[in-house]
Amino acid sequence: MDSAFPIAELLPRIRESLAAHPRLVLEAPPGAGKTTQVPLALLDAEWLGGRKIVMLEPRRVAARAAAGFMAAQRGEAVGETVGYRIRFENKISAKTRIEVVTEGILTRMLQDDPSLDGVGALLFDEFHERHLAGDLGLALALDVQSGLREDLRIVVMSATLDGERLAQFLDAPRLGSAGRSFPVAVAHFPARREESLEAQTRRAIEHALAQHPGDVLVFLPGQREIARVESALKAGSGTETAAVVIPLHGELPIEKQAEALRPDPQGRRRVVLATNVAESSVTLPGVRAVIDSGLAREPRYDPNSGFSRLDAVAISQASADQRAGRAGRVAEGWAYRLWPESQRLDPQRRPEIAQVELAGLALELAAWGSEALRFVDPPPAGAMAAARDLLRRLGALDGEAIAPFGRRLLALGTHPRIAAMLLSPRADDERALACDLAALIEARDPLRSRSDALAERWRALAAFRSGRGAGAASRSALAAIDAAAKQWRRRLRLESAPPPDAPAHLLGDLLLHAFPDRIAYQHPGDPRRYLLANGRMARLFDDSALYGEPWLVASELRFEAKDALILRGAPLDEARLRRDFPERFREVDAVRWDPARRALTALRESRYDGIVLSSRPAGRPDPAQAAQALTDAVRELGLEALPWSDALSQWRERVRSLREWMPELGLPDLSDAVLLETLDDWLRPAFAGKTRLDALDQEALSSALRAALDWNLRQRIDQLAPVRIAVPSGMERGIEYRHGEPPVLAVKLQELFGLADTPRIAEGRVPLTLHLLSPAGRPLQVTQDLKGFWERTYPEVKKEMKGRYPKHPWPDDPWSAVATHRAKPRGT
Repeated sequence: MDSAFPIAELLPRIRESLAAHPRLVLEAPPGAGKTTQVPLALLDAEWLGGRKIVMLEPRRVAARAAAGFMAAQRGEAVGETVGYRIRFENKISAKTRIEVVTEGILTRMLQDDPSLDGVGALLFDEFHERHLAGDLGLALALDVQSGLREDLRIVVMSATLDGERLAQFLDAPRLGSAGRSFPVAVAHFPARREESLEAQTRRAIEHALAQHPGDVLVFLPGQREIARVESALKAGSGTETAAVVIPLHGELPIEKQAEALRPDPQGRRRVVLATNVAESSVTLPGVRAVIDSGLAREPRYDPNSGFSRLDAVAISQASADQRAGRAGRVAEGWAYRLWPESQRLDPQRRPEIAQVELAGLALELAAWGSEALRFVDPPPAGAMAAARDLLRRLGALDGEAIAPFGRRLLALGTHPRIAAMLLSPRADDERALACDLAALIEARDPLRSRSDALAERWRALAAFRSGRGAGAASRSALAAIDAAAKQWRRRLRLESAPPPDAPAHLLGDLLLHAFPDRIAYQHPGDPRRYLLANGRMARLFDDSALYGEPWLVASELRFEAKDALILRGAPLDEARLRRDFPERFREVDAVRWDPARRALTALRESRYDGIVLSSRPAGRPDPAQAAQALTDAVRELGLEALPWSDALSQWRERVRSLREWMPELGLPDLSDAVLLETLDDWLRPAFAGKTRLDALDQEALSSALRAALDWNLRQRIDQLAPVRIAVPSGMERGIEYRHGEPPVLAVKLQELFGLADTPRIAEGRVPLTLHLLSPAGRPLQVTQDLKGFWERTYPEVKKEMKGRYPKHPWPDDPWSAVATHRAKPRGT
């Protein structure tokens, strides 16, 4: 460890805190040394017991740099005591005890081994960036800590975040470190009238080089802007001779990234053009001036469209301060902001979970087996519902549970859409082509034109591979795409090379497995408009290369006021669509609810999924057809469209539980699958005379569901699986029934004094799972062995709780104590 870092004086307190408490919030500004010094300081902690420390680093550049710096401090190579794991790259060994990992790697570690065998601490670095995978990783880690690994330490580290709020959420101590910084003079560098960002940035760079010593760090939103500014500088007067221009972003090869992290070997001044990868975690030596565009490219989700897109958005004030601080790491510095001084920024960065598409998160939660996780900011309900709908279209979910295909998708470690496409082809040449498409979808656009044809991009890639000219495409971008495609083929253990040529529709035939909701059929009345499989509408550019295609699949869409705009796509073969998804083509007599007319309409429809291919009137619906139409609507929308009460949901779980525990009763199967299959039997009669879904109330739904059971059987259900049970305190407490799990009785510990054995139901066959609560209603113990709890665990609970709740009884002998739901009387 290096005592020159400001964090050094705080390290003993960090070790002491983690010895006493399993969680910690650590705030330290850039340059304090938290990323590289804290893991090293914890290696010999007694509580670690020789186990590993895993540190989550959001960015690949920072993960490599942090591991390299820590290894160098120990005089070792990366992969010995300190190593890293990132996508497609692994630098660890049997000796590694500090693993720096990126976000997807941590999630896979937790999913594959929830007990985290051999890991003693998880460190979440740069948590203020609030990436979705970081929030998920923390939620999973907290679940592991609370249920499986109370000894696991969790440290959340950040340069800029609301530490007090996070410490309260985690119920954790909060420590802060001073940074190592010099004064930074901040000024706003105004744009000229109608001046582009590139031109304004070039002027600011030339000013900084002329007026100040040292290197210049420039923050730009993305690779596109970096390339444009680099070109502008090369076309300018004298900048290239005054300084060497170096780009820095996450898609660069390792050696190019390393170039930005060290001084120029010839002693020249440097202008580093960086995305927000340089905002934290990595140190750029020699920087004395920062130029900040005030922009970052981040994903945004529009809940009205269901589509995500990368937008250049204004950064937060916290990010602006952090960027400016980069100029004061070695001496006094200067920061120039390219936005007006009057512009106000949001105080903190918005969490990604609130503004992106959530299919990956929904699949991870389905694999975990629970959505009842503690998130710093919970995922929006609407975005989660849309994500689950997509996963069902992909075949990843069976109802709410993960399907076997969903587990195969997760194993690939990429977005479920891309994973579904990679797993769909049978022939090796198509699998290799799918790897190309995965690389193209994930990469920046290699074309310099606005063409919406994905085939043009693939043909440019094929030309690049064959040594032919790349045309209007970036050779560096194609090289990166080619490398990523090779990684995917290696990941799939695929030896076949992609074909040298492929018809455009073959690309679409593969893409439809990634974007089943974006399969598009040409509108019969407007050849530029398309009906989407998810029921929405989209349109083409005026000069679209896809014009005239009857079927398309859109790999990229942009939501606009009326229709979505197809930014990129490929034609598909209807015969292939019918072969791969025959069940989605239907010819039906439909009675539909028309919201505009507020009436049912009978139609004869030819359909593919949500696309009506053709339709004609079929006359006035009779009452039976109306009831069937409403029943079909429930079949399409799902059982959640019905007005379930809590009492009816619990009654259903009681019946399902008793069906397992006492099969001799002959109770009906009330699973989702069976209820949906038998809607015509039990639900359609309840819609008699109704023309609206909301005309069915909770009472009518309850009567419809219970109608299959006679009165005697209903009485037996109440006796064998009661709603409530009397406890020794004299009170009645509710029993919660959960599908596939023992029933739960949550009760304060004092109410069970004197009770020796665990209560049972179903004629004594099923013990209740007791959630023993503190006087404040917080869980103390979960057990089905009450006797064992009194004998072995209660003395420790009493010792811990007696001081916390002195007004409540904690007798030495719980067997003979009087049960109560009250505190002790005053004076006792």
